Amino acid sequence: CHMTIEPSTFLAVPTLEELNLSYNNIMTVPALPKSLISLSLSHTNILMLDSASLAGLHALRFLFMDGNCYYKNPCRQALEVAPGALLGLGNLTHLSLKYNNLTVVPRNLPSSLEYLLLSYNRIVKLAPEDLANLTALRVLDVGGNCRRCDHAPNPCMECPRHFPQLHPNTFSHLSRLEGLVLKDSSLSWLNASWFRGLGNLRVLDLSENFLYKCITKTKAFQGLTQLRKLNLSFNYQKRVSFAHLSLAPSFGSLVALKELDMHGIFFRSLDETTLRPLARLPMLQTLRLQMNFINQAQLGIFRAFPGLRYVDLSDNRISGASELTATMGEADGGEKVWLQPGDLAPAPVDTPSSEDFKPNCSTLNFTLDLSRNNLVTVQPEMFAQLSHLQCLRLSHNCISQAVNGSQFLPLTGLQVLDLSHNKLDLYHEHSFTELPRLEALDLSYNSQPFGMQGVGHNFSFVAHLRTLRHLSLAHNNIHSQVSQQLCSTSLRALDFSGNALGHMWAEGDLYLHFFQGLSGLIWLDLSQNRLHTLLPQTLRNLPKSLQVLRLRDNYLAFFKWWSLHFLPKLEVLDLAGNQLKALTNGSLPAGTRLRRLDVSCNSISFVAPGFFSKAKELRELNLSTNALKTVDHSWFGPLASALQILDVSANPLHCACGAAFMDFLLEVQAAVPGLPSRVKCGSPGQLQGLSIFAQDLRLCLDEALSWDCFALSLLAVALGLGVPMLHHLCGWDLWYCFHLCLAWLPWRGRQSGRGEDALPYDAFVVFDKTQSAVADWVYNELRGQLEECRGRWALRLCLEERDWLPGKTLFENLWASVYGSRKTLFVLAHTDRVSGLLRASFLLAQQRLLEDRKDVVVLVILSPDGRRSRYVRLRQRLCRQSVLLWPHQPSGQRSFWAQLGMALTRDNHHFYNRNFCQGPTAE
Repeated sequence: CHMTIEPSTFLAVPTLEELNLSYNNIMTVPALPKSLISLSLSHTNILMLDSASLAGLHALRFLFMDGNCYYKNPCRQALEVAPGALLGLGNLTHLSLKYNNLTVVPRNLPSSLEYLLLSYNRIVKLAPEDLANLTALRVLDVGGNCRRCDHAPNPCMECPRHFPQLHPNTFSHLSRLEGLVLKDSSLSWLNASWFRGLGNLRVLDLSENFLYKCITKTKAFQGLTQLRKLNLSFNYQKRVSFAHLSLAPSFGSLVALKELDMHGIFFRSLDETTLRPLARLPMLQTLRLQMNFINQAQLGIFRAFPGLRYVDLSDNRISGASELTATMGEADGGEKVWLQPGDLAPAPVDTPSSEDFKPNCSTLNFTLDLSRNNLVTVQPEMFAQLSHLQCLRLSHNCISQAVNGSQFLPLTGLQVLDLSHNKLDLYHEHSFTELPRLEALDLSYNSQPFGMQGVGHNFSFVAHLRTLRHLSLAHNNIHSQVSQQLCSTSLRALDFSGNALGHMWAEGDLYLHFFQGLSGLIWLDLSQNRLHTLLPQTLRNLPKSLQVLRLRDNYLAFFKWWSLHFLPKLEVLDLAGNQLKALTNGSLPAGTRLRRLDVSCNSISFVAPGFFSKAKELRELNLSTNALKTVDHSWFGPLASALQILDVSANPLHCACGAAFMDFLLEVQAAVPGLPSRVKCGSPGQLQGLSIFAQDLRLCLDEALSWDCFALSLLAVALGLGVPMLHHLCGWDLWYCFHLCLAWLPWRGRQSGRGEDALPYDAFVVFDKTQSAVADWVYNELRGQLEECRGRWALRLCLEERDWLPGKTLFENLWASVYGSRKTLFVLAHTDRVSGLLRASFLLAQQRLLEDRKDVVVLVILSPDGRRSRYVRLRQRLCRQSVLLWPHQPSGQRSFWAQLGMALTRDNHHFYNRNFCQGPTAE
């Protein structure tokens, strides 16, 4: 679609300071007020800027025009910025023109610019005149203009050969430049002249280039004494992994460097020669070496780095202690290993961790991350000379050994140890006792050993860890054959989520005291433990020191609230994601210190009056995502005014006229998060999904009277329309169904049993046996079609030679056949001469018509000349369906048999022509 903006639309707002017109198909810049400070025209169809486009915007400081011409917003030409088009914007400090297919830097830019972003265009040449007069520039981004396409995550155009071309003095006059981005620019070497005069440069991004050899011998970094952050990631050679890498001595000149990113360069060994120039950098704090295929690493080399706080070696192939062999000397020769395409696959996404549970390693002095490597066993030689290490991450490895207290001997200063997502065997009672200062231990997601049948597990090592304060045993599917009790006087937080505590507590009293030995425990997480019930004796045996208890995502359908007095210090109770239907069973006990209660994501539809009133310390209550239709002041009593947070969002509140909860929520509106937008109605239907303040007072009528009137009017309309229509369309069908149902009744069934339905035959077939053609047609065609081919609707025929009883006279058999059949079927080859049995049968049928007033005659005429009979003509005129002519064409036979079946199963009374007579009726 095309968006049209009237000329005076924005001029009518003379005080407008910020305007965002992004993602609109506008093609020209509309008239704008002079007060504008920030303007965004990104992802539009504006492809031309001249001096008149932004004339008069002297206060403008921020201009964003990104993505107006690129693969997601294709155009036939590049964005064209006329020379001097922006020169009149004397206060402009931020200009962003990314993703616009620009081939040159716009000329005559205002000298006030501090931020210039030109990344991902097609500018392959840069010279001093391109950035002339931009002496105030602080950040320049020209990355992605000559791309390295083998690492591109989106459509990419290969950089032309012998490009990019950067003049040696391109940046020399930008003395205030603090950030320079040259990423994804296909650079294979660095010219020291590029950085001459950049004495204030703080951040330099050289990632995604071809500098894998340049960084081993370059001198370009010698003058960057103020550089704080350097990014060299993904400067690998295509499909090659180097045996060794040695950084150039010029890295030693980066005396102010704090962070160095070298991930994705692909070298297989790490020793003291690799990072030797960095050891003299006193301010270096962060070193990123992940995704380098490193399989041999001397971790002890980091002891020589005085200020190093974080080393990331994750996503490598380290499998154990480095082997100190003579190959280090020949590795400098650049031994190469060709990589397979699968080796460059992205690392797996991390699963949710316990970062909110264990202490943050960023506050510690030294952290080493070895997660997602190939470690199978942990050897103390790996950590030699790392006694100052305080945080060690070994998650997502394949460690499957039984830890016995000797694996981490050199790490005497370790405080945080992450061993999640491994296969550790916890059996020895002295596990981890070699870590005298250990405060946090993460053993989550080590479920494989706990799933082995018949293998016991020993948690007695917890009692020997005197300084341990945080322990995670989460998501291990612990359910049986473990220590009957955890004991520790120092432990303050325990994450036991994702196990099978419901199964353990179902084993009688065996694990009833499992947590009772944790005398100083404050924080306990029992989420996702398949708990269906939580008995009072269970809470009685939890540590009395508990302040936080999490029971999220279990199957609790009720809770004994009075049992909270067993936990006198409890302040936070989390019951979200359970199956609570109502908050009854008493109320929160008096004297409880509960400050926060979370019962969100349940099915609560009712809360007992005064339920929260006795909890004098309650300040935060989460009732969101339940089935509440109201929020009543009586639930809280005098506590309502003391609430700091009351979350009732995602409940189907009934927004009836004069609803009492509306006044209550307005009284405590300061405590209700998102009251105008997140608290919505669930009923009535016209307000469903809308804010509780969207109610129209004109809808406030007497609902009971409205429903009564609606029901009466609906019934009247339905009867007025339905009865005549049903009578007109299906009156006969309803009459038929009515009588059919009556026939099914027992008393009607007995009456009908004495009637016509009890006759033994459906039709008595009469024909001249002396005519062989007629007899053959009756026995082979007629009998087969009516008795064999109709399935469950087959008719019972009476034939002389088959069904007449021997020993009886001819007249007795004839009488029984005519009166014992519903119809008498005459099969005639001609009608001019009828005698013998045919004549006698016809006379008996006529006598039955006189006696019972039932016409039972059906004629089938096989010869065309049979139509000459006057009787046949008369009968055709009065009752056409009882006279059937055998068709000469095979295509008409199927219709003939259908008509014959209907004639034999229905009373002839229905076939009479009402224009001539009504037909015989029974008295």
